Amino acid sequence: MPASPSRVLTGITTSGTPHLGNYVGAVRPAIAASRDPGSESFFFLADLHSLIKAQDPARTQRSTLEIAATWLAAGLDPQRVWFYRQSDIPEITELTWYLTCVAGKGILNRAHAYKAAVDRNRADGEDDDAGVTAGLFMYPVLMAADILIFNADRVPVGRDQVQHIEMARDFGQRFNHVYGRDWFTLPEAVVEAHVATLPGLDGRKMSKSYGNTIPLFAPPEELRKLVFSIVTDSRAPGEAKDVEGSALYEIYRAFADGQDAAAFAAAFADGIAWGEAKQRLADLLEREIAPLRERYLDLVARPGDIEDILRDGARRLRERYATPLLAQLREAVGLRDLSPLRLDADHADAQASSARAAPPAFKQYREADGRFYFKLVQGDRVLLQSHAFDAPRDAGQAIAALRRGGLPLAQAPVALGEGTGEADVRAALDALAAADADRAAKAQP
Repeated sequence: MPASPSRVLTGITTSGTPHLGNYVGAVRPAIAASRDPGSESFFFLADLHSLIKAQDPARTQRSTLEIAATWLAAGLDPQRVWFYRQSDIPEITELTWYLTCVAGKGILNRAHAYKAAVDRNRADGEDDDAGVTAGLFMYPVLMAADILIFNADRVPVGRDQVQHIEMARDFGQRFNHVYGRDWFTLPEAVVEAHVATLPGLDGRKMSKSYGNTIPLFAPPEELRKLVFSIVTDSRAPGEAKDVEGSALYEIYRAFADGQDAAAFAAAFADGIAWGEAKQRLADLLEREIAPLRERYLDLVARPGDIEDILRDGARRLRERYATPLLAQLREAVGLRDLSPLRLDADHADAQASSARAAPPAFKQYREADGRFYFKLVQGDRVLLQSHAFDAPRDAGQAIAALRRGGLPLAQAPVALGEGTGEADVRAALDALAAADADRAAKAQP
């Protein structure tokens, strides 16, 4: 049987106007990766996230259109990948609340964005939480819901976002533990070691915050004007020029094939005039961007078609994944249909009998304090509760010693559960040992 495709999820913030740096560093490589037949790709417009900072409704709407049109114009195929708007999947916000109820506040206190806001407030002599919204504080939980609802295996992120993936793993693991089953795949952060970072007009990283960007779909004359404004040194025509540290060369190399980039580097060594070098770059960019620009302008002129694409993607995704999963999770957390419930004496006796019949099991988990614990349970009854361990390996070794009978209870780092005696624990450990022996016997040839 062929292996299931790996699920890769990418969130796209709906803010600002895309520039060449966005295209080279994120859009182009993500679309190329989405064509891998071994991957199932999820691309979503993070419009709910954008509300944390952007509270101009018209701008939020316009940005959503522009970003969606950019990805479609660049070649994203909505029939090949899942392409949807975050706010069109109400199950994401429902899952956010379930995760909120297991997320440790201590972990959220350590989130980079929240800590940075607190540090700024302290530096200004303000209250720690001055100007901090609950949305900013809870941002990592919403991001975890984005990822966990589709059980993504991999999430490509920048290094500054790795912490959010670790938090998603923690929240998913805690939910799995509390509700007794591996409901969620624990995602892995994928940090590309060689993500292209383009320099801007002034040589610094191309960024809206520096005001040094080249808009991806600038008209031809504006594009040429911006390219000619790229900062260069004062070396005259005929003087050899360095490619090292040259914004002009770095941008050219990001759009050229290896042979053309080598020829451009040779022209630098031969003393190409800056005006000619900039014209070559403008021509190169126009060749790649022109067909994308044409598609982009056609798409933004038909916003209804983009709306249909996003809604169709959300509808299909909800039917296949989100709605069935949330129905199971509601059942798991106890948000259930009341009609079959009978709390009479017979029902109570049946529940107690079921608990007694449940096989004993060790449950290992991590708490909000960052330390590791285990407990021995039988049904809903806790027979043993461990003390804290600094590493999961230490907890595992204690469990192994108890299972082998090599660690007397009086010396074990555990406490008996409420209403539990040593005889109950010994009976449970004996049952585990018998089950281990039975499995070993069946495994023999």
